[in-house]
Amino acid sequence: MNIIIVGAGEIGRHLASVLSQEAHNISVIEKDAALASELEQAIDAKVIHGNGSSIEDLVEADVGDCDLFVALTSSNTANMMSASMAKALGVGEVISRVHPGLQREEWLFDFKGHFGIDHIFSSERLTAIEMAKYIRNPDSMVVEELARGRIELQQLRVGENSQAIGIPLRKLGAPTGIRLAMVTRGGENSVPDAETELAANDIVTIFGEPRKMRDFAQRLQGRRAKRERMSVVIFGGNEYGFTLAQMLESVDCNVRIFEKDPALCHKLADRLANTTVIQADATMVAELKEEQVGDADFFIATSADDEDNVMSCLQAHTLGAANCLTLIHRADYAAAISASGHHFGIRSAVSPREATRREIQRFITTDKFHVMKSFPGAKLIEMRVAKGAIATGHMIHEVEWPQGAVLVGHLRGIHADVPGPDTVLLADDHIYAVVADASLKPFLRLLSA
Repeated sequence: MNIIIVGAGEIGRHLASVLSQEAHNISVIEKDAALASELEQAIDAKVIHGNGSSIEDLVEADVGDCDLFVALTSSNTANMMSASMAKALGVGEVISRVHPGLQREEWLFDFKGHFGIDHIFSSERLTAIEMAKYIRNPDSMVVEELARGRIELQQLRVGENSQAIGIPLRKLGAPTGIRLAMVTRGGENSVPDAETELAANDIVTIFGEPRKMRDFAQRLQGRRAKRERMSVVIFGGNEYGFTLAQMLESVDCNVRIFEKDPALCHKLADRLANTTVIQADATMVAELKEEQVGDADFFIATSADDEDNVMSCLQAHTLGAANCLTLIHRADYAAAISASGHHFGIRSAVSPREATRREIQRFITTDKFHVMKSFPGAKLIEMRVAKGAIATGHMIHEVEWPQGAVLVGHLRGIHADVPGPDTVLLADDHIYAVVADASLKPFLRLLSA
């Protein structure tokens, strides 16, 4: 693919480096001369010292032949303006990085529609989502999010004492907005139908609104619902820590943020309704002991310093914290810590660069759909409903969907949900579905023009 990246900061550089090794034609526009020169020596790509909002520089980057345009500077204005210009110049897919504050306002204003941008994201929010999934669902085997975090995927094992065993799915009584989309038994995956019955030790993949998932998941696992509030300690009141705390306020958690900057502490206290803000240095063992961090269910380090994050996690683990998560800015370090961190108490390390790469990677395709996740024999896909498609203008129950296809998400503008039988599909809606490989072509025909 021909890909243009605007911005060669930490995230833009990482993405350009990875994609240039995958035989894509990469052009990078960077306004800082030193960064542009350094990147030109480091990767096999066309690097332009210029402005992503300049028509002249966009033309030099071959915008006319561009398949994917990604704006990754630290400025909302620069990113959205350059992405909007690229779309107007005919680029098929344009993506803009934004500050998480702007993304939190999406429910008030359709930025994507107004600027003609296909997808917007914030690296801070992607990172916070990655961390929050461990806290919201500590017993699930896999947790992912889709549709701007409004819908969640969980994989879990059916317990031997689960009351769901031997009952057809149509009689299981799953809550509205919850969909059981895949069953793995004996290493074989299948997309279930209404008559499918679950067995002990099946691995099931379920989708739904995060707030509704917990009780249903515990029912499948055969465990009594636990209502104890988890204790979560966050080290760092920067945008990563704030965004994570804000997400956890809607979950059954007692959240505390440690931040040593008094001005930032006051700002956090004003913006967070159900989070305790403590002015303290979480790198000091004495401070951690005083605040009884050893009793926490989760200790999460989100400061700007990788070394401080790792060391504070080690200290919290030594004091008795049950689970430790850390933010690591360098993607290679994050992978190494995630692989071996359990030996010294770190459950996972999350890299903003890698979280962003994964988010953008799903748009790097010539297909009419994006693969969100691959399973043996099936895929979780996202695609736009085409104008004039067979399914367009019809309620879901009126469409003859192929066997082996389950619709698990529906996104229209800023609204997302798990679709019901009476949901009407309109052109430009986004549909998320788990589709068996054998059913993919007939499924795509229903949504393509």
